[in-house]
Amino acid sequence: MEFKSREEIIEYQNKKLRCCVDYASKNSRFFKDTLKKCNLKADDIKNIDDLQKLPFTTKNDLRDNYPFGLMAVPMEDIVRFHASSGTTGKSTVVYYTKNDLDTWSNLMARVLATTGLTKKDSMQIIYNYGFFTGGFGFHYGAERLGVSVIPTGSGNTKKQIEIMRDFGTTSFTSTPSYAIYLGETVEEMKIDTKKDLKLKIGVFGAEPWGEGMRQRIEELFNINAYDNYGISELCGPGVAVECKEKDGLHVWEDHFIMEVIDPKTGEVLGEGERGELVFTPLWKEAMPLFRYRTKDISTIYEEKCNCGLPFRKIERLHGRSDDMLIIRGVNVFPSQIEEVILKNSAFKGHYAIIVERKGPLDHLTIEIEVTKDLFTGNLKDLIQLKDKVEEDLKSVLLVKANVKLVEEGTIPRSQGKAQRVIDKRNLEG
Repeated sequence: MEFKSREEIIEYQNKKLRCCVDYASKNSRFFKDTLKKCNLKADDIKNIDDLQKLPFTTKNDLRDNYPFGLMAVPMEDIVRFHASSGTTGKSTVVYYTKNDLDTWSNLMARVLATTGLTKKDSMQIIYNYGFFTGGFGFHYGAERLGVSVIPTGSGNTKKQIEIMRDFGTTSFTSTPSYAIYLGETVEEMKIDTKKDLKLKIGVFGAEPWGEGMRQRIEELFNINAYDNYGISELCGPGVAVECKEKDGLHVWEDHFIMEVIDPKTGEVLGEGERGELVFTPLWKEAMPLFRYRTKDISTIYEEKCNCGLPFRKIERLHGRSDDMLIIRGVNVFPSQIEEVILKNSAFKGHYAIIVERKGPLDHLTIEIEVTKDLFTGNLKDLIQLKDKVEEDLKSVLLVKANVKLVEEGTIPRSQGKAQRVIDKRNLEG
């Protein structure tokens, strides 16, 4: 596919889409009901433009059909289950046939090859192995590519670093927030990343992260850090990845049709417009989906990348529509706050966003860790630093944020996704 033209890719997508619609109309009770409700037949969906005749599929559809309502094959053909944590409701369950797992492995092998990994490399997988898709996705993708797998799983930070050193690990994957915590522990252990470690590449995801965090991780480990994108309902990781240009993530368009919509109206947006990503996978046997709303905010880049891949790119996630905070009528994304914080070398990447309602107004407080030397140093310097960050935040967010500088180690660390936002408004009634 890497030698195909744009026109050939679209032709391929149209052909695969017709096959998927035909398959789902015969095997998926959920999709049969969808067509009936829309007064459509499978033959009405002939190409990408016809996709807009179909309604969106949402996380609520998966929850309403928990656990097996979207299954399109007999139970005996299912070889794997994954599921979300279900912390905000019923879990969303995803099922895989053997062919689904083979395709997912190939997609993840592409991801890792695009970042420069080869059979000569090893990958330490610092994701949880369980219902979460991250650990297994990277594991099988690395094995498919021929990369040696070091399946440490999450946790036990110092042991992770010892294994990196003892095994000569050349790459690793984790959440970006945990990568920073690992890097700080490396410094505490007085390990020289250039002399004691053989790391070259890190592949990170599962939470939005910006250029400031990338630079911090690359400095801590002396590596190239790449972003990858996936969502459990589609497969897990393996939907898109950065190439060596590090300017947007290539979506594997021979396996996914992507759209960008206005998250409020559902209207399909044009080239370069920012909105919510919507994906239609073209390969799923066990659980075919059409027009799945991800709630992730991004933009599609139409121009061809210098790396030569024909697949279009999306910008690094601007945030999630359900992560967006509305403060005094202004839309605020945590990623905007992070970018401001990490532009300042006094901060190491640990922060918490606290939203409270006092009287009729919302108040935004941002706690940011500073180094022990700075925290116990000159009070005037701390005040100037606080004032500078508040000024920078206001110019970006267009709303005032109160900054509270706290001592290093104050903000709780996470071995998985970092909880950056503490919204107390719901608790306050």
